[in-house]
Amino acid sequence: MAENKEWGKSAERRGRLTVVLALATLISAFGSSFQYGYNVAVINSPSPFMQQFYNTTYVERYGRPMEDNFLTLLWSLSVSMYPLGGFFGSLMVAPLVNKLGRKGTLLFNNIFSIVPAVMMGVSEVAKSYEIIIVARFIVGICAGLSSNVVPMYLGELSPKNLRGALGIIPQLFITIGILSAQVLGIRNILGNSTGWPLMLGLTGIPALIELLLLPFFPESPRYMLIQRGDEKTAKKALQRLRGWDDVDAELSEMRLEDQSERAEGHLSVLSLLSQRSLRWQLVSIIIMNMGQQLSGVNAIYYYADSIYATAGVKQNDIQYVTVGTGAVNVVMTIVAVFIVEASGRRLLLLCGFGICCGACVLLTVALNFQESMTWMPYVSITCVIIYVIGHAIGPSPIPYVVTTEMFRQSARPAAFMVAGSVHWLSNFTVGLIFPFLEKGLGSYSFIIFSFVCLVTLVYIWLVVPETKSKTFLEICQMFAKRNKVEIKLGDGDLPLKESKESLEDAVRVTAF
Repeated sequence: MAENKEWGKSAERRGRLTVVLALATLISAFGSSFQYGYNVAVINSPSPFMQQFYNTTYVERYGRPMEDNFLTLLWSLSVSMYPLGGFFGSLMVAPLVNKLGRKGTLLFNNIFSIVPAVMMGVSEVAKSYEIIIVARFIVGICAGLSSNVVPMYLGELSPKNLRGALGIIPQLFITIGILSAQVLGIRNILGNSTGWPLMLGLTGIPALIELLLLPFFPESPRYMLIQRGDEKTAKKALQRLRGWDDVDAELSEMRLEDQSERAEGHLSVLSLLSQRSLRWQLVSIIIMNMGQQLSGVNAIYYYADSIYATAGVKQNDIQYVTVGTGAVNVVMTIVAVFIVEASGRRLLLLCGFGICCGACVLLTVALNFQESMTWMPYVSITCVIIYVIGHAIGPSPIPYVVTTEMFRQSARPAAFMVAGSVHWLSNFTVGLIFPFLEKGLGSYSFIIFSFVCLVTLVYIWLVVPETKSKTFLEICQMFAKRNKVEIKLGDGDLPLKESKESLEDAVRVTAF
């Protein structure tokens, strides 16, 4: 009886942000997620000088200037190789995290950052624009891996009451990476004819820092216990992360999850697609990741410069306004970190997609009337800022958090592989078709984005439950009825040292 009371007391203990947990979060997010954001924006500002380098190199080789169409093709490849590499990086997630672990994959991933950083840094000296295109693909692989593995790693390190807040940290560092590239891209800093190779090469510095420091921090305890069967190492890791010795309650919950998955083993993507008990979770992460990218966030950034120019902002000052927009993005993501555990994931997703939907509609109206009304361009700028705020509090960070929470250990790598592939393919699609949409529909192209936001919002309202402060098994139970399966857990009064038979009796998964 006393033993059971102690277990109950331990189960109620709320996890805290220890120094080890905080540093592991910051190092992994800076070393990996920061690079994702940095490389999204790093070639925007110096693009005229880089294209000039492409043309000069071509003239030196062939004695004639490059044709405009060929230059456009090369520049399109330089931009689009990044999301294409991201897609291939996502395909590598499941095999790598199952083989090397979460931390091990992040350390291995630094190869895909340091090598292309050196390549891009020496591209001007080597007089080769091909090096830049290949390097953009390789660093895209780095981003594809990091965008999936960092949220998975932090979600498995975190206590359930901090899982949402720490799950947003990778997105926060993505926005800081974007802002850093925008600041460095100012003409007086590195966004000029001499500074751009250094600017591109700086992406290797966070990777070096992560490579030096992350080995001193624990691997995911869930990975060590459930996938490696190493309970001793898992217990030591939990004790370091939680800051106390009594971690038996968490270990018991992990054992329950382990027993519930023994029959399934490690799920591949194909087996994940056929799992009845995971059907609606899978549909949900696909819809949310498609909604995140197809909602037009990249198009908004693309269109922002012309909106600012029309509003009367001087050409030389647009770069500073762009930095200001990036700063708003960072601030609102910080706000999301602090409110996600109080407000929940679902509310932030609904509010975020709702704000983006309304902002796209208003932006369409404002863009159509800004030539006839002198004050309307300022409404357009306001719409862009409102859109950025809406996306930063929900659609940008929350899908990563929810993907971690909706799946148990055996299914999580394959789920991130699916989510990441959808994310990067959608990103690639928007980058590919938006210039044609803008040319054909003009400002009315944002109506398409508002429709995507609305559809995603309705789906979340009808299907996606609130997952804050729930264990992974409890979230699995929440989806059981919709999936038409029954998942029965034990009565919660398991002794600390339960037998294998009691654990097996504690979990049942059956189809209706």
